[in-house]
Amino acid sequence: MAEPLRPFRLRGCGGPQKFGVAAGSLRGLLRKGCRLLQLPLAGSRLCLYEDGTELTESYFRALPPQTELVLLGPGESWRGCASDIERLLAAFCSQQGAVVEAARRLLTDERAPRRQKLLADLIHNLSENILAEDKEDDKKWFEGLESRFKNKSSYLRHSCESRMRGYMREVSGFISNVHPAARDAYRGIIDLMADKLKSVKYNGCYFDRREEEEAARLCTAEGWFSCQGPFDRDDCLCKHSINPYSNRESRILFSTWNLDHIIEKKRAVVPELAEAVKTRDGREVNWEYFYQLLFTLDNLKLVHIACHKKTNHNLSCDKTRIYKKRKQTHEIS
Repeated sequence: MAEPLRPFRLRGCGGPQKFGVAAGSLRGLLRKGCRLLQLPLAGSRLCLYEDGTELTESYFRALPPQTELVLLGPGESWRGCASDIERLLAAFCSQQGAVVEAARRLLTDERAPRRQKLLADLIHNLSENILAEDKEDDKKWFEGLESRFKNKSSYLRHSCESRMRGYMREVSGFISNVHPAARDAYRGIIDLMADKLKSVKYNGCYFDRREEEEAARLCTAEGWFSCQGPFDRDDCLCKHSINPYSNRESRILFSTWNLDHIIEKKRAVVPELAEAVKTRDGREVNWEYFYQLLFTLDNLKLVHIACHKKTNHNLSCDKTRIYKKRKQTHEIS
């Protein structure tokens, strides 16, 4: 039996005009919307206007009638109603300084909490300078940083490298807990990991806008980062997102975000590595597997501080990958 038609308000990502469209399924609504807005069906998708949540068929069936939706063509993105605010701000960016100053004057006399927040958010958004990369183009962003940082990517690369070096120090420091007979082998694995980290510049490329192909796994080319936690859900419920390139306040706030090990570093990965070295009994420890768990996005998620699950994750290493498989030799009879 066909699903009954329900009405929705549909718009494209490139303009404010809204259309009334009725459909009984997500696929049907997508097909009608693509015809209406002259977009290709392949690669197009629907999301909520309010927060950018992409629709699935089950989610679509739970939506109330007249929900406002955005139809996205291939390569387009929507971050919720903030996208409309950005367009509004861009429309008078030539008067940006005057608008910020006027908003600040209003804020000094404003007593209503809601209007205070609206004015503060307006000032924050108008102060963004996302596209600026070099220090001379956004001097305020660099306030409080060492003078050696000449562009935004160099500072964010440094921050990432510092975190990776910290993880390496933790792995090295665990050697006192390793069985004395296995410590030389453990040191050998540490040296291999350190060489690997150096060869990839401590994975700082993930935070470099100039290396977009590498950075794309963690952020978009524009520098937006989305919270990926808690580890047992696809997304955080609050839809945290941030662009540390935008202004000084966002850069400082981003420093409070965490890289969360899904299989925990201290509780699981490092102790398992030490045990593997101790009980290897002639087998070769698969140090590359442990390297992936400790230092790469295979086991790291970027999370807002409120979404960092600090209790036990109750996850363990894959026992089948702890040692390298021995090459089989076939005797010719």
